[in-house]
Amino acid sequence: MTTFTTRPEILGTFGVVTSTHWIASAVGMGILEKGGNAFDAAVATGFVLQVLEPHLCGPGGDMPAVIYSKKKDKVEVICAQGTAPAGATLEHYTGEGLSLIPGDGLLATVVPGSFDGWMLMLRDYGKLSVRDVLEPAIHYAEHGHPVLPRVSATIAGLAEFYRKEWPTSYETWLPGGSAPEPWSNFKNPVLAETWKRVVSEAESKSGREAQIEAARDAFYRGFVAEAIDTYVRKAEVVDASGQHHKGVLTADDMANWSATIEEPLTYDYHNWTIAKIGPWGQGPAFLQTLSLLKGFDLKAMDPAGADFVHTITEAMKLAFADREVYYGDPKFTKVPLDILLSDAYAAERRKLITSEASHSLRPGKLAGFESQFDLTMDMLDTPEAKAGAVYEPTMSHLTEKRGDTVHIDVIDREGNMVSVTPSGGWLQSSPIIPGLGFCLNSRAQMFWLKPGLPSSLAPGKRPRTTLTPSLGLYQGRPTLAFGTPGGDQQEQWQLAFFLRYAHHGMNLQEAIDQPLFHTSHFPSSFYPRTREPGSITAEANFSAEMLDALRKKGHKLTVAPEWTVGRLTAARRDASGLLRAAATPRLMQAYAVGR
Repeated sequence: MTTFTTRPEILGTFGVVTSTHWIASAVGMGILEKGGNAFDAAVATGFVLQVLEPHLCGPGGDMPAVIYSKKKDKVEVICAQGTAPAGATLEHYTGEGLSLIPGDGLLATVVPGSFDGWMLMLRDYGKLSVRDVLEPAIHYAEHGHPVLPRVSATIAGLAEFYRKEWPTSYETWLPGGSAPEPWSNFKNPVLAETWKRVVSEAESKSGREAQIEAARDAFYRGFVAEAIDTYVRKAEVVDASGQHHKGVLTADDMANWSATIEEPLTYDYHNWTIAKIGPWGQGPAFLQTLSLLKGFDLKAMDPAGADFVHTITEAMKLAFADREVYYGDPKFTKVPLDILLSDAYAAERRKLITSEASHSLRPGKLAGFESQFDLTMDMLDTPEAKAGAVYEPTMSHLTEKRGDTVHIDVIDREGNMVSVTPSGGWLQSSPIIPGLGFCLNSRAQMFWLKPGLPSSLAPGKRPRTTLTPSLGLYQGRPTLAFGTPGGDQQEQWQLAFFLRYAHHGMNLQEAIDQPLFHTSHFPSSFYPRTREPGSITAEANFSAEMLDALRKKGHKLTVAPEWTVGRLTAARRDASGLLRAAATPRLMQAYAVGR
């Protein structure tokens, strides 16, 4: 087939950085030029994205990373997904009159995890100092950056709400009483001062590792935690429920939590091994879908054709149905991954994929998990989980929305690799903490307020995040880092990219530029947790004949405008040491750089 690209695949041997904003990618490359490695570059890039795309991530958010360290010769996961506070009990939340956790406000907050994750990455895998990786973010917060039109529109849409309900956010995002104009030079001086104080407290210690530990203490056991505790104890703010609620996060919750390093979950698919985070996220759904698709000849299908899109979509519906019944924090619940990823289970489930679109939620019913299955299915038949419009994790009831997250891929000349998906702490998620210049996250909305489920709310438990970076090994060699923002769509867009790349001889940019699709057939992970049975959204980049073929197969089709779906980035290291990188043209801001 003839392939089309919007830009070249970036090639080099020194290093490549690709992210969802051109300035952030340039910052990461600058860190490599300064002598940092891929881990240093990822940390600096992540902090800069918090400034550049505050509607998609922030210092109060979270991040998982899948990494490969050349020194350790090992693929690992950094879990910087904060846990539910000690006061986040089912009794407390239902006692507030809630049946679902609101998608914003203070009750939706878990421990902010991203800062500790970045510091853990810097300490154990990087080479540079706290100052080195924070200085670019301090610069853009203090001296300004060109405001993206989407950031401007998001703030403008929330202006009246902020003025009435969240005055601290009004002060930060509408200085002088008006939203920043698109492309104007916008500053967050309070955040700059927060990071300057963190650097100062770090540099009160001698030695690189001691400074990193001091920075962690400043955030989780020092002035940052104290400011958060003081605000949350007193504030009572309106949220998506329409009611005012106080939060439950405390300084003790922050002091007693830290990011961790875990083994990845992996699955072998033809010559590839894909490494993902565990069932505290949706990573296993990608692997389950691969297990189902092993039984189809995808290489023989047109990668932009109806059979390709239909087959993948139907497989994803089955994998994501299992997500609803079985995934959760494995420290709190048994997750039968050995069965879910087995060849025998895939063979039986594969029989459910026919030439017609399915409209029913069809998780597998596993022996020993019958009551969990029944409880989940009963809950998903309640009024609050019925079919309806599917929302993204922003305040969609108040403002226009696209995206919810950012993504970064970095590979350096030594072969170190990082795939990381930072998110949370969006400017829409909760009020700005006075004196800090940032707000908290709303990740707790992914818990259910029903007992007995793998993702039921419980103190100390990780919410089942949608954040899901990917790392691929080709014939056992760490080769490919890739990912995308997009909530429940992250796995879906990544899967289409990977399958086209693995089966159809495309380069990274060609695979990214192919038209994208996704389904909202299963319950959303975000408030108000609705779904659209039998749905599929496909870009108008597909041919009219192909879209009509999907309708004839019974799909409830929504055609999205051209170049509006997905924000994929990817980087690769060949066996020869040649480096490659690519980024989506969608939204006109993601860029890959390298040399």
